[in-house]
Amino acid sequence: MTVKSRAPEDPLRSDDSYRMVLERLTELEGRNQELREELRQSKTDRQYLETQKVRYEREVRKLRSEIEQMRSPPLIVGTIADVIDNTRVVVRSSAGPKFLVRTSQFINADELKPGVRCTMNQQTLAIVEVLPSTYDAQVYGMEVESRPTESYEDIGGLSRQVAELRESIELPLKKPHLFERVGILPPKGILLHGPPGTGKTLLARAVAHETEATFLRVVGSELVQKYIGEGARLVRELFESAKKNAPSIIFIDEIDAIGASRGQETSSGDREVHRTLMQLLADMDGFESRGDVKIIGATNRIDILDMALLRPGRFDRIIEIPLPDTEGRLSILKIHTKRITLADNVDLRRVAEITEGKNGADLAAICMEAGMCAIREERPSVSQNDFEKATRKVISDFERNRMTYSSATGTMFA
Repeated sequence: MTVKSRAPEDPLRSDDSYRMVLERLTELEGRNQELREELRQSKTDRQYLETQKVRYEREVRKLRSEIEQMRSPPLIVGTIADVIDNTRVVVRSSAGPKFLVRTSQFINADELKPGVRCTMNQQTLAIVEVLPSTYDAQVYGMEVESRPTESYEDIGGLSRQVAELRESIELPLKKPHLFERVGILPPKGILLHGPPGTGKTLLARAVAHETEATFLRVVGSELVQKYIGEGARLVRELFESAKKNAPSIIFIDEIDAIGASRGQETSSGDREVHRTLMQLLADMDGFESRGDVKIIGATNRIDILDMALLRPGRFDRIIEIPLPDTEGRLSILKIHTKRITLADNVDLRRVAEITEGKNGADLAAICMEAGMCAIREERPSVSQNDFEKATRKVISDFERNRMTYSSATGTMFA
């Protein structure tokens, strides 16, 4: 029996096998690391998807609830006129008629007061909810939050009117003890009247700048509303907002839009304007005290205002804002030319003398037009000739517009 001898192993071949095993192990370890990273990413994605699922389910429930609310019939808005007892209330609907309705047991009986707005079921007219006492968005829009930039130094030729305005509006708000010591009531309000462009609105803006009171500005035409009772409600909420934010000042510009003299009403629109005026009269001098609420009215047609609006107790002071005289026009010109580069030959007194009968707005237009003359010729300053040309242009434009208006309307001017 022959025994075969085993050939010796090749050391190089053994090293190759070992190297291959190491490479395979390294490859498997890398693959294992990739799988672990993919698993971790999958868990993160799963958590994100679960979070998104919960959010979307919540949004779906919210949308379904909103759809159900939209499918439900709308509620009628009404105003409580009288409270009979805890379960029965007389309500005036938005359409006009009154109803004796019952209230829900979930409504607090203390909230049921005359004048409070509520919502009613469309079929049974039962009160479902008491609405919060919020003011109209238009009333909030009337409030001046930022102080105007104009001050008393920007007003020329009206020193007496400024003094009366300050002692009628500012003094009662800043130093009420002076009136208590003397034993008189401070003026409740003042009326500014005069030709257009004489500075009535500018005076009111200066008051808003100087005082720290809440300033509410409204144009008379804004109080005229389309539906019956809306204008009176707006006036009522305006005064309620002023009382809530007292001390405050209410400035009614162009008050003749609602304050015209009452006569024979010819249309429902005239009657509605008169209802708004009567609400304004009641709030200005009614049974309830206004507190630290002052009123400033402005108009250029005092001749058509209702006498009930002009009597003391509503407007205690009536201040006329006339056309400025020569000294007044000179002070106005100095104010408007403070920032204008003037030539050495400019004589503002001469300009004031040749602008007889012009108001503050006309003088501001003359200063602007004089500056435009210098700009057209690219000169660095405004000369006396520029002011004279600007004065002639503004006067001729005014005369031309007046003649056009006269021919169109048949109105004769003096």
